[in-house]
Amino acid sequence: MNHKLISSCFVCLSAIVLVSCSNTNSTREDSAYVLGGIGAFGEMVNAGVKKLALSAPLSSAEMDNIMEEASRVAEQNHVKVYREPDLLVTDLFPAEATKGKEVLLIYQGSTKEEYLQLKEDTRKLIEAGLYTGKAREAIARRMGRLLGYPPQKINKLLAANSSFRTLNDFGLRASNLFLYYNDLEKASDFYSKTLGMQLVADYTMAKIFRMTSDSYLILVDAKKGMHTAEEPKTVALALITDQLDEWYAYLKTTDVKIKYDYNLKPNRAHDGFVIYDTEGYLLEFERFNAHPENENFLPQLDQLNTITGANLPNGLGFKATITWLYYKDMVAMENFYQEVMGLTRVADQGWAKIYKGSESGYVGLVDERRGMHSFTEKKAVNISFIMDDLDGWFKYVKGNQSFALREDSVSTGPESTYRAFVGYDPEGYYFEFDTFYKHADNTLLMEFLYPGNNGSNQ
Repeated sequence: MNHKLISSCFVCLSAIVLVSCSNTNSTREDSAYVLGGIGAFGEMVNAGVKKLALSAPLSSAEMDNIMEEASRVAEQNHVKVYREPDLLVTDLFPAEATKGKEVLLIYQGSTKEEYLQLKEDTRKLIEAGLYTGKAREAIARRMGRLLGYPPQKINKLLAANSSFRTLNDFGLRASNLFLYYNDLEKASDFYSKTLGMQLVADYTMAKIFRMTSDSYLILVDAKKGMHTAEEPKTVALALITDQLDEWYAYLKTTDVKIKYDYNLKPNRAHDGFVIYDTEGYLLEFERFNAHPENENFLPQLDQLNTITGANLPNGLGFKATITWLYYKDMVAMENFYQEVMGLTRVADQGWAKIYKGSESGYVGLVDERRGMHSFTEKKAVNISFIMDDLDGWFKYVKGNQSFALREDSVSTGPESTYRAFVGYDPEGYYFEFDTFYKHADNTLLMEFLYPGNNGSNQ
């Protein structure tokens, strides 16, 4: 990055703070500084980094003083400026930030018309008494997209200035996956002995295994769980490892059934192979390679430690997991994961998108026309997230009707070992949210969930 761009970015960040700060004191603004911000934002708009940018808010007199020079700076950067005395108020910023102030819209092409249409749509909602709830949130998101903010930035701004919340606002502790079996003991032996995963809690009818640093797997007796073993297994579990060759060589010495062999090819974004577990769930052993589509994902994976399995050769283990889910309407599901759940997309494979759940537990959305599974109404799987403030998240989801709920209250497990509730995503996957408590059955699990806190969430 050259010095000019570094300087521009610094000015841009400073201007953003000015726009979003409720105590902006425009009398302290130096005209050269304000014009520098306009120039920096103009450079970003001209480069296509932002669609719309805003100058720092100024009084009418201050705006009069800089307009001639601001127009010149805009022309130098091949952008236009529009003097806005009544900036659209949304839940992205406090209303006080621009109260009694003017701003300049910095833009190209038809962006000003898009902004004015958004302002008109807002006016109509206000007049109809409908500028509340989801409609108000939608206006804020449209404004955020005009400003070039990614969904996670919009979520943070909404959470700071409204009642909007996502999973992370309630303490997302770990990710979890429920699979259902006729022969639970055989499945448990496979995951513990063949794959070396550590059993961290045993409830007899359900067993919890630790796959990576904060990604867990719960095997459930299908005779006692929410799903039957006969329901379609419309899920695939990707086990991310840097030891792909070693895993393949090892598993070839076992009796596991391989669905897709390991065929290494150069310049691919990822390599892997797929096996079946004891009752037909698909396990994908996968390595992500240096590739443009992994530019945001690889740095996260590189920070993770491999959790080695017990009694396996060569210290084999896994560093992350991806739960692949199969959908018909990918656009709608992307919006759900980004705007309702609040997860951040870390990789875009075109027909598959990867979102970050916990630090090492990811969720992958797959176009069912291209993936290993097709869409099914029923699915023998629960996607789960372990929360700190379970009751707060339940109250929020129920109050805002974020998604359909399976029950009207949070349920408590035997001897208060855990509490949980279940909902449904828009295409029918069960979403379970859990919190676990200090109990003899949870001793090891709690040590991993709450390290350094005496194995307790209390």
